[in-house]
Amino acid sequence: MKQGRGGGVDRRGEPTRAVVLAPDIAKRDNDADRAGLPVRTAGERLAEAAGLARAIDLVIADQMVVPVAKPVPATLIGSGKVAELAGVIAAHEAGLVVVDHALTPVQQRNLEKAWNAKVLDRTGLILEIFGRRARTKEGSLQVELAHLNYQRGRLVRSWTHLERQRGGAGFLGGPGETQIEADRRILRDKIKRLETELEQVRRTRTLHRAKRRKVPLPVVALVGYTNAGKSTLFNRLTGAAVMAEDMLFATLDPTLRRVRLPGGTEIILSDTVGFISDLPTHLVAAFRATLEEVEEADLIVHVHDASDPQAAAQSSDVRAVLAELDVTPDDEHVIEVHNKTDALDADARAALSARVSGQGEVAVSALTGEGMDALLALIEERIAGALVTRQFTVPAARFADVAWLYENAVVRDRQDGDDGSVSVSVQMTRDTADAYDRRTARVTEKTG
Repeated sequence: MKQGRGGGVDRRGEPTRAVVLAPDIAKRDNDADRAGLPVRTAGERLAEAAGLARAIDLVIADQMVVPVAKPVPATLIGSGKVAELAGVIAAHEAGLVVVDHALTPVQQRNLEKAWNAKVLDRTGLILEIFGRRARTKEGSLQVELAHLNYQRGRLVRSWTHLERQRGGAGFLGGPGETQIEADRRILRDKIKRLETELEQVRRTRTLHRAKRRKVPLPVVALVGYTNAGKSTLFNRLTGAAVMAEDMLFATLDPTLRRVRLPGGTEIILSDTVGFISDLPTHLVAAFRATLEEVEEADLIVHVHDASDPQAAAQSSDVRAVLAELDVTPDDEHVIEVHNKTDALDADARAALSARVSGQGEVAVSALTGEGMDALLALIEERIAGALVTRQFTVPAARFADVAWLYENAVVRDRQDGDDGSVSVSVQMTRDTADAYDRRTARVTEKTG
């Protein structure tokens, strides 16, 4: 470290040091409990907030739960606690304070003055992460639109000191009025331009879906809480190389791949952005074009992190976001996948296996491949119906049929005859079996 002017420490060029605070508001938890929703503990919320902060390379100097008996309009947190935290922040020489709660512009500005540090609330933090993760033009547009909508309210309020009326004959505005109006107009113009561009993205996606319908392939969408392992599962099922790391929001942009299931059924598998509790409404609105893939899906695969003690609360959050998108699929159109079984001990694995033994649920490890066969079979059953077992004897003259069966079905047994014929026992969907019957019927007509 370099010595700064006046004997202070010069930290320029070093990662930003941050203090993470999780306000523990009793009323919020009581409301959730009365509604019958899973309640996260304050410690669990703090751990998630720290994980979000690390996702943008912040150095966590300290993290703590802050009890809030009654939210204070000016600062959210009581004045005594604000003063106490000012000393903690100064002692850690933190340049940023992350508050895991939505802050009004006034609360944010007052806390920044009291703590002499930049303050970022939960919405701002998630927007920062999304801004870093966006890789495609579409993703960048969506994040920028969400950010501008977030800034619009804060800009208006942060300039209120420039709007004081000066009085006098015919004078209605102060010297700063022209500036704030210009800033508002710039924001409005940018938002309108982005909304126009995103509308074009929406139309393009609609055209792509229309083309896919002409070659009708069912769409299977992966959804789940961030860091549940969706991208690792997507890579395992498709052989793709989508970024997958143990990090909140490691991937942002949606990816689609064609997959052939064991019984011969072809599907389009879609990996979507991960969800999170208290997802900013700006983001839900901005990402509606991307999440239309979920709305249009024939089947939703809901991926849970079986190793996370908050799995039940996370599942509730995912379904809440789906409801915001007007997606309320019935049980027949959802498969519950409990991922990361490799991270469980023997007792937890046994308990999970007993719990998911029913229809529509499967326990897997996308990392090791455990449970993949059961998952693929369940997806195919939901899409094309249960597999049926068929026996075929293919004469030597139609050996191409054997290759077709290997490509479109699961060959369980094969016997080669002395006359060159091949007898096979296969498992296939009813649709595939019908397709094979039509294939052999056409050959019979031509040779007949």
